[in-house]
Amino acid sequence: MSKKVREYREGDSVEGFFLLRDVQEKTGKNNTRYLDFVLGDNTGDINGKIWSCREGAAAEFQKNSIVKVRGVVKSWNSQLQVNIERIREANDGDGVSIQNFIASAPESPADMFDLVLQYIERIQNLQIKQLVAEIVRLRETKLRYFPAAKTNHHSVRGGLLYHITTMLRTADKIMEIYDLNPDLLYAGIILHDIEKTSELDSNELGITHDYTDEGKLLGHIIMGIKLVERVGAQLRTDPDILFSIQHMIYCHHYEPEYGSPLKPMFKEAEVLHYLDVLDARLYDFEQAENSITTGHFSERIWSLHSRQVYKPTI
Repeated sequence: MSKKVREYREGDSVEGFFLLRDVQEKTGKNNTRYLDFVLGDNTGDINGKIWSCREGAAAEFQKNSIVKVRGVVKSWNSQLQVNIERIREANDGDGVSIQNFIASAPESPADMFDLVLQYIERIQNLQIKQLVAEIVRLRETKLRYFPAAKTNHHSVRGGLLYHITTMLRTADKIMEIYDLNPDLLYAGIILHDIEKTSELDSNELGITHDYTDEGKLLGHIIMGIKLVERVGAQLRTDPDILFSIQHMIYCHHYEPEYGSPLKPMFKEAEVLHYLDVLDARLYDFEQAENSITTGHFSERIWSLHSRQVYKPTI
């Protein structure tokens, strides 16, 4: 059985199929053109290189398609990459399905969605419960498969639900120690990223092609606030409830450069921000750890402020 991306080691020979996540034509220091690939399977991604190419060669490949690759795993600046010797698009005769190459959340969408419904039932305030339930109903289809991001944290099929349910579980542990309003915290967690289902242009495989036009122009924070306003008006939700939940969505990124001009003004909103950061960063730490062996450093991770992740030998 051929190895998966996560199992690759320097010197391994590679011959198999991959999801072509990205391809770019670049120019090296000696002004020679080369192709830079991101190849993936359901365990992770690896960089690939064709070190000499003609102008326009990248246009011959279609992103998010399946390709067959032959090459050798090399190490460059302590990072593994595939030096590609041959590459071609898969055809019907290869008998491969793109679904087998899609990275997914470690729990089933059905189980995660049922858990979200269980938390909605735990909300005591009837107006908050009705608001959250109606918004989740409106977004149910996409929630069952959407990623939480185009790249980086939870950018896998079902990643958005996984992000939400992990935060809900963590919130329960925090509320064993701190006096917090569970209705507000559960609502904020479930709704803070809900409009990523409209911000991202993703298909049912969880593959994100780009951001939608509205996503580019407004982003999921403003879109989420608008959705709460619209549904709240239909349900005649108390304005104080709407303001509070909208504030949680508005400030959960915490900094203006990340889309949140205001800092949280009540403790549940503050906790929401740190739950979001904790879950996103630990997910990215885990993915980085899975790409390296003990005693080594990962490549620089953009979402972790360009830190290299170290995997301790202990």
